[in-house]
Amino acid sequence: GAFGAIAAVTGSAGLDALKSLAVLMLGFYVTCFLFVFIVLGALLRIVAGLNILTFFKYLGREFLLILSTSSSESALPRLIAKMEHLGVSKPVVGITVPTGYSFNLDGTMIYMTMASLFIADAMGTPMSIGEQIPLLLFLLVASKGAAGVTGAGLATLAGGLQSHKPALVDGIGLIVGIDRFMSEARALTNFAGNAVATVLIGTWTKEIDRGRVDQVLAGEIPFDEKTLLDDHAADPAEVPEQGGEKELAKA
Repeated sequence: GAFGAIAAVTGSAGLDALKSLAVLMLGFYVTCFLFVFIVLGALLRIVAGLNILTFFKYLGREFLLILSTSSSESALPRLIAKMEHLGVSKPVVGITVPTGYSFNLDGTMIYMTMASLFIADAMGTPMSIGEQIPLLLFLLVASKGAAGVTGAGLATLAGGLQSHKPALVDGIGLIVGIDRFMSEARALTNFAGNAVATVLIGTWTKEIDRGRVDQVLAGEIPFDEKTLLDDHAADPAEVPEQGGEKELAKA
């Protein structure tokens, strides 16, 4: 499907279309990288005093899972479990993580903005600054509530353009071929933003155990990959033996 879409664009626009798509992909990857490691990294260091590389090392399995599935939703249960294990209180995790998956979609917002400008230029209708700012604000709202599954960003982009600038909707086909490759960076950026936001909110509300955070990130308190439960979780209820079930049945 992706290669078929690329072939269609190349056949109609020539090999120069591939160069333009490659520039868009590279620019998107670089923007996501700078946002995660500079913007989020600075916030995490200033507010929580944590190194973002050490923090991401703790979430390494989740990043690999998202990279393989191209969906941040696949790591939602693990993120909740790991944030609680890290030392963030359960009320903060229970509110921040699910809410962030609907309203804190940094990667999706970056993608929609860059894709909109690319489509406008490709269709020969470049937008002025006066047109870009309202579109940016509109996409900021439109990106909220986008599903965290593969291809959701493209569907949200199409809906946003249809509502704000219908003339650009036909240009969606230009980026269909590379959406699958950009979806991975989009999902990874969304996940990183939600993970960092959980720690920041826990720090601001003083609902985080800093001593435990240091121990977990240092590897002194390993995460249980089998049960996904931390040390503070209640033990699961015991399953009654068959003999006990028979006695209850007789009673």
